[in-house]
Amino acid sequence: MTAPAFPISLAIVEDDARVRDLLREYLCRQPEFACAIVTGSMEEFWQELALSLPPRVILLDVSLPGQTGLQALPLLRKRLPEADIILQTMHDDPVRIYEALRAGATGYIIKNATSLPQYRQAILDVLQGGAALSPSVARKALAHFQPAPSQQPALLSVREQQVLQPLLDGLSEKQVAARLTLSPDTVHTYVKRLYEKLRVSSRSELLSRAAKGHL
Repeated sequence: MTAPAFPISLAIVEDDARVRDLLREYLCRQPEFACAIVTGSMEEFWQELALSLPPRVILLDVSLPGQTGLQALPLLRKRLPEADIILQTMHDDPVRIYEALRAGATGYIIKNATSLPQYRQAILDVLQGGAALSPSVARKALAHFQPAPSQQPALLSVREQQVLQPLLDGLSEKQVAARLTLSPDTVHTYVKRLYEKLRVSSRSELLSRAAKGHL
């Protein structure tokens, strides 16, 4: 990947004046960035965008007054397809994380868990083709996108388990048949299935595996 040419045009859209001032004072002093747009709302951002060069990276608050960051994200992707968009928020809500990543965000960071140097590094990471995710966000994103563990089907049927237990208790096939009110032939068929499924070839091997806790 081609290294980004510095300084990078940066936009900050943050409604909290204290946070916005901190980000502007720190990031705009970094030699890698040139702050093209710094606003407190998306409405102001659209107005500023008409008068300036398009930013290469947008640091976008999720919960903005008026048009929110999540609402603006698909519009920004259409209007500025080359821009990297890093969402920031106070909450690592998994639903918002999923919506943001699906809509094309290249980063999602938690304000109160991210230092100013980490903000800088997050921007540099996305410029190098990475994804800027706070650790808690990364964990929740992975959990969301990973398939739920499927219920492993039981190896033995209920009836096979009913046959197995008295065998382990030492009963003969005839005694098992009497206990379960089954014919000896039926029990013998179940025993053959048990041997195949449990990969044993004899009663002694079955009992040995059971004694070792391998059943």
